[in-house]
Amino acid sequence: MHDPRLDRLAQMLLTHSLRLSAGDIFQINAIPEAQPLVKALYREARRQRLYPVVFWTDDEIARLEYDLLDPDFPATAEFLQKRTAWNAARVADLTAVLTIRGSMNDRELSGVDPLRQQLVSKAGETVSHTIINDRQWVLFYWPTPAQAQKAGMSFDDYFDFVLTVSLVDYEHLYQFEQILAARMERTSRVQIKGPGTDLSFSTQGLPAVCCYGRRNVPDGEVYTAPVRDSVNGTITYNVPAQYWGKTFNHICLTFANGRIIKASCDGDNETLNKIFDTDEGARYIGEFSFGVNPMIQEPIGSTLFDEKIAGSIHFTPGNAYAKADNGNRSAIHWDLILIQRPEYGGGEIWLDDVLFRKDGRFVPEDLQDLNP
Repeated sequence: MHDPRLDRLAQMLLTHSLRLSAGDIFQINAIPEAQPLVKALYREARRQRLYPVVFWTDDEIARLEYDLLDPDFPATAEFLQKRTAWNAARVADLTAVLTIRGSMNDRELSGVDPLRQQLVSKAGETVSHTIINDRQWVLFYWPTPAQAQKAGMSFDDYFDFVLTVSLVDYEHLYQFEQILAARMERTSRVQIKGPGTDLSFSTQGLPAVCCYGRRNVPDGEVYTAPVRDSVNGTITYNVPAQYWGKTFNHICLTFANGRIIKASCDGDNETLNKIFDTDEGARYIGEFSFGVNPMIQEPIGSTLFDEKIAGSIHFTPGNAYAKADNGNRSAIHWDLILIQRPEYGGGEIWLDDVLFRKDGRFVPEDLQDLNP
């Protein structure tokens, strides 16, 4: 059955998000289950005279591929180098990349050796940085029954939820994000306080970037980055986070002069620290962001949605983005989320010793429209 909302979403992705022009070539990376949206994208591409190239992705195949990539077999490194070269050549001809992810089983990669995952991540780092920093790109998560179950919803309700929060009025949201960004850019020192959290850092000289459907759909955040060596104190996150097919609860990070010197969670601390040992930059922060999508209120176990929760922040170990570049480089970029609304324990954010947000609500009058 044809859903006209998918046509609206396809049009928005190609025009508002990717800003493509007639004749442009773009790549679609998509799970097979997202075929209805891919078909809508092809219909819209025909209307706009665009040229999509589709690459189908699948976690079960990815797991089998990891099994092939033996780090102790010399030909593995040679294969990864060649594949990186092929991908780099293809990306050179692309205007944009549209990625449609979706999990049928978010534990599919849980048994994969972390060393093999690091190997693949590092091999693809150059191409990933080219796409992120030099191409137009957007990420969307196709609703699946597995994710609906994780969110505690029926599939029909979850499908409707995804389309509703994705098709918000981004231009209206952008008007208020600009006010928030201007305040962030005037700030020198940030303090974050709350249960298990007492953290301070500088953002002096770093820009703030408004996110309103250009890179992520759904969207709704304003981000900057801390001065790399300025982070001191402790932060405790209250939203579960996934990496390498595992879920980590109540991650607590302690910093000294920007570097994570202690990392713990309720569970697998060994794997958690292996993630932060991926490279030197993995123990430094590459992003600090406010989540401001008014339609997203509760975590559903998907970072793309959870990092946009109204009343939240994310404080991200790993690579910095080019638009708010504090110089940190890493193969990882792991958005870890803290909700500060009262039902999640509350908390405060101070900018230059002035209370800026309390219990997830902005204090300044001109930012009231961003409050949940």
